[in-house]
Amino acid sequence: MLINQIFKKHDGNYGSPKITRELAKQDVHVGQKRVARIMHEHGLRAIKAVMYRTKKGRTAFASASPNLIFEKTITGVNQVWSGDVTYIRMPDDTWRYLAVIIDRFSRSVISWSLSDRRDGALTIAALERAVRNRGLHKGLVFHSDRGIEYIAKAFRKRLSLYSISQSMNRPKKMNDNAQIESFFNSFKVERLKRKPYSSDNDVRGLFSSYIRYYNYERSHSSVGYVSPMEYESKKAA
Repeated sequence: MLINQIFKKHDGNYGSPKITRELAKQDVHVGQKRVARIMHEHGLRAIKAVMYRTKKGRTAFASASPNLIFEKTITGVNQVWSGDVTYIRMPDDTWRYLAVIIDRFSRSVISWSLSDRRDGALTIAALERAVRNRGLHKGLVFHSDRGIEYIAKAFRKRLSLYSISQSMNRPKKMNDNAQIESFFNSFKVERLKRKPYSSDNDVRGLFSSYIRYYNYERSHSSVGYVSPMEYESKKAA
């Protein structure tokens, strides 16, 4: 059964909307309600990523940058990069901090960095990797929340060195960076909570494999139910 094959291929992450789209790509045209009914009959229930907000440490509102992307129309890649940091609890009850940068246009993950410290060095490492992977582009904006790792002087100096404009969430507006927060939830629900890990190398391996899947295979409703890289290719054609 094709539905079961697609469900297993994506490790139980796809519900009826995405499976219906995948069937259409194979010239199998059925309604979403029918797909949902068949899935229910066969006990196929997709894993759901529940959005939550991680409580972060002190944020310096006084020195925050303005939101430069509010109501901004993004028409292509490398116009706006979004960054954020999430927390990963290790089996020994210590913490790791994962900084990720995505291209806001395609939702593709373009760089990341893992550390046992939440500071400017963490976010600078992710930024340097993004520049190596994507290059520098005129008018590029880097958007983030108002966390201390983005307000850090060293991080801001690096943005200035590369002529990248800094943008931050508006006060008390939690949805300004929703895309990357959604990504973190997907990673944790679809991979981190389902695979064992006990070391930094384990986490790096899990994340690297997930990024390949996320960028090249996992479809996204916000970019027309294709993968981020396929979306970028289509827009570049």
